[in-house]
Amino acid sequence: MRRRILFIILDLILVLLAFLLMAWIKPATRATVLPFYFESFLVFLAFWLVTSLVTGKYSFKTQYKLKGSLVSILISNATVTAIVTTLIYFYSLFGYSRLIVFGTIILATVFEVIMVLISNSILRATNIDSPDSIDRLLIEGNKRDLSIVPLHVAETVEKHQYNGHHEMPLQLMELIKSEYGEEVYQFILQFATPDIGLKNVVSTSSRFNILALSQSKYDCLINLQRVNDIQHVNKFFEAVNKKLKDDGIFIGKVETSMQRKIRILKKYITPLNYSVYSIDFVFKRIFPKVPGLKKVYFGVTKGRSRLLSRAETLGRLYSCGFAIVDEQQIGNQLYFVARKIKEPLFPENPTYGPLVKLRRVGKDGRVFGVYKMRTMHPYSEYLQDYVYEKNNLQEGGKFKDDFRISTLGKIMRKVWLDEVPMFINVLKGEMKIVGVRPLSRHYFELYSDELKEKRVKHKPGLIPPFYADMPKTLPEIIESELRYLNEYEKHPLRTDLKYFFKAWENIIFKKARSN
Repeated sequence: MRRRILFIILDLILVLLAFLLMAWIKPATRATVLPFYFESFLVFLAFWLVTSLVTGKYSFKTQYKLKGSLVSILISNATVTAIVTTLIYFYSLFGYSRLIVFGTIILATVFEVIMVLISNSILRATNIDSPDSIDRLLIEGNKRDLSIVPLHVAETVEKHQYNGHHEMPLQLMELIKSEYGEEVYQFILQFATPDIGLKNVVSTSSRFNILALSQSKYDCLINLQRVNDIQHVNKFFEAVNKKLKDDGIFIGKVETSMQRKIRILKKYITPLNYSVYSIDFVFKRIFPKVPGLKKVYFGVTKGRSRLLSRAETLGRLYSCGFAIVDEQQIGNQLYFVARKIKEPLFPENPTYGPLVKLRRVGKDGRVFGVYKMRTMHPYSEYLQDYVYEKNNLQEGGKFKDDFRISTLGKIMRKVWLDEVPMFINVLKGEMKIVGVRPLSRHYFELYSDELKEKRVKHKPGLIPPFYADMPKTLPEIIESELRYLNEYEKHPLRTDLKYFFKAWENIIFKKARSN
């Protein structure tokens, strides 16, 4: 009921916006147009509301079927048009502008179509069967009763003794196979092995359902609900962490932003697919990150079908005390296996905006905040070790095929837009124009002891010796920085001027770029 009322309010707001826009387009002053149309517009709005209710345009069930929603809009708005046309032409109401009257109907219809595309995309992406769907648990049962049943009547799957081993009940595994396919079934079997003791399989987006599980600690928890449908993701992961023993296994899945993009572009014809994707991206990716808009998003969706990148999902897991063991794309979902390695870090006030403050090692070994434009997905900083183990370093000392960098971030790095805010650090006296690159603690520990000792004696710089020497490997980078620091300690000003102009030459004429 609440959602239906919300749709009605949004629709009436769209009609009002359409009317105001058409009044603005009309070649007359607003002071003349708006008072003249005020009472008539209220009557029109009443016709619009009654007709929409009678024709079932606000029925929540129709939002699950795009064709039905669009047909409902066309029928309702065509009815309103017929009523208005009758009033104008048969009752000689010629004092009203046809541009404003019919323009309002047409523009409101366009706005409604956009709203339906957004809501339909949200609801279809959640993969729920009805508006009243609730969190559910997979349970063991008789073969004829194998199903997903409501939580309040479910019995949880716990330790099951079978031939001296703790195994997943056969009927439950058959249910997983039938519901999610052979690939998912085989993937889970790799990690939910017989030697792992207490297990539980759930399909829930509520952390309360995790905390309410009957046993205090489990060896393995499997959640077959998408992370995208969890409103408080970190709190949910923290609840799983609390319910797992040390080294316990957590298996889950997420639809990544790239998988969502591929799905939407395939689903609709061009260019409609790109329009739908753009709307989906703005509403499900940007809205949840912006104060104020965040409340609108969660009020409409209840947190379902959020757009999450692979980097953000895995980074959140690391911040909540897990380490990624394996990940595999199955169908249009990314399944992951995470191992509990510690208690959650409880990160305070994670940032999602364009400007970030990164912790870097500076002079005297003091960690300070380096200002940069965001080029990576949120929570990427927790994946330093994981990316290093998977990909190692490429030429220039950067991670190879770093999936944490966003598309816009790659462009910004090519033209150094991401480093412009570092001038703030220069003005604050934490950095200088030329100097060794400010490093994260992870990178810093990769360097030799000799270089680390020299580094902490001096301020890091905005323009590193990298752009003067153009080293390709980590040993070459270490050699380059040692050479610069040794020269700098003897002749500070001359060395910085030399490296500044040499770097400038490489950047301008040899097209040296950051990766």
